[in-house]
Amino acid sequence: MAKQNHNQLRKQIAPYEKSSTKDSVWQVINTLVPFFVLWYLAYLSLSVSYVLTLAISVVAAGFLVRIFIIFHDCCHQSFFKNRRANQILGTITGIMTFVPYEQWKHSHSVHHATSGNLNKRGTGDVWVLTVDEYLNSSFWRKLAYRLYRNPFVMFVLGPIYIFLIEYRFNEKDARMKERLNTYVTNFSIVAVIAVLCWAIGWQAFLLIQGPIFLISGSLGIWLFYVQHQFEDSYFEHEEQWDYVKAALEGSSYYKLPKVLQWLTGNIGFHHIHHLSPRVPNYKLEEVHNNHQVLQDVQTITIRSSLKSIHFRLWDEQNKAFIGFKDLKSVKAKPKVKTSKISPSVKSEL
Repeated sequence: MAKQNHNQLRKQIAPYEKSSTKDSVWQVINTLVPFFVLWYLAYLSLSVSYVLTLAISVVAAGFLVRIFIIFHDCCHQSFFKNRRANQILGTITGIMTFVPYEQWKHSHSVHHATSGNLNKRGTGDVWVLTVDEYLNSSFWRKLAYRLYRNPFVMFVLGPIYIFLIEYRFNEKDARMKERLNTYVTNFSIVAVIAVLCWAIGWQAFLLIQGPIFLISGSLGIWLFYVQHQFEDSYFEHEEQWDYVKAALEGSSYYKLPKVLQWLTGNIGFHHIHHLSPRVPNYKLEEVHNNHQVLQDVQTITIRSSLKSIHFRLWDEQNKAFIGFKDLKSVKAKPKVKTSKISPSVKSEL
């Protein structure tokens, strides 16, 4: 698409960037209320069967993912017109999902501004090495990268590390507002857990919240991972990088069954979200349906998305992700100095 067409497309989407207070409030009700009801039902089911508890927890985890999408929209100032309202609801839903509002808002804005830019990796994204960077790396860096990209580490251990440990601390250069919000979030999480453990016992709390946390955390990281890590994605160096191309070619349309699309807050329309982050999640499908050019993008399904597990390195020459087994057919270029890349997976579903 030519730059003129890019600008025209963004102008066409601009009217959808206005949130609806009625729709936002209704989404809060139809998301948070069922989650609390399911949590209570899970508690009651402990006296019946833990298998039933796990079944309820799976559904509750889906609603927690939807709560995270509300949090995500608040970070983009797209859920309510009022900035203060976004901050308050964002902080509350951040406590529920174990994510500090101000901290994540900052890292996620960096992700949107640099997604697909090979010169600006390391904040709010998945650690990606190019083929040449990997082949020219030390043994220990290669080992660290292989461990990081291992599905068990990323989708099972990852949520535990990121949501329980990494998000508890501020960056060294964090602003005071961000620091205070993290402290408030951390204190609130501890307080809520303490009250629940006092009310129902720590064993019951862990039996309910444990599965909900692990399932929702894994799903959240998976959604963020798969919508940028598909075979023909988009990565360019600064001089060739283009924001609109990064959105339309580097973010996929994850076509999910309607129930899962609802639970994930339409985040499957990720290409539209990256093109215009101010569009609230409940308007993304409408934008997609009303613009043919947005339908002619990389589309993945649950089945085809599973292939992304094997994508490990970005092949700059062929403009595609490849697996470690494909390295045998690739020769390394002379070693070049590369910028520091931090292995951060601060998901931003």
